[in-house]
Amino acid sequence: MGAAEEALSARTVSCGVVLLDPDGRVLLAHATDTSHWDIPKGQGDEGEAPHAAALRELEEETGIVVAAGRLKDLGLFVYRRDKDLHLFAARARADELDLTRCTCTSMFPRRFDGTMIPEMDAFRWCAPDEVEHYASRSLTRLFQTTLSLAELHRTLDTA
Repeated sequence: MGAAEEALSARTVSCGVVLLDPDGRVLLAHATDTSHWDIPKGQGDEGEAPHAAALRELEEETGIVVAAGRLKDLGLFVYRRDKDLHLFAARARADELDLTRCTCTSMFPRRFDGTMIPEMDAFRWCAPDEVEHYASRSLTRLFQTTLSLAELHRTLDTA
């Protein structure tokens, strides 16, 4: 394997759902014990299709269950030096808008004491122009340069 192939194989792919509400705001979840918010996403299990991984991550991190037929495949995006994102989009339905009903069942050990805590601990609908105040630089850059939330909002229901 050459250096180029090794560099590509070192990249991971996270699969996620860009869930927009009827006003074009994106669902962000707060990553526990960090300062940033993120879209529901994560790595797929071996052999798991990208859309299935994205839907599983959405359910595990928010409790929101979306049928596969509602997804629009947005494709693969360069995210960070070591990671790409395979993203899908969906429009939230009326019964999915109340974020007080969200719950994260995906747990991980807290750094300083090993206590199992939820991966995500808060949820918000975020307008496109507010993303930079909450999300990581990588996610903000993606939405500002490559994947326009405003354009996605305009085209999502017509796809």
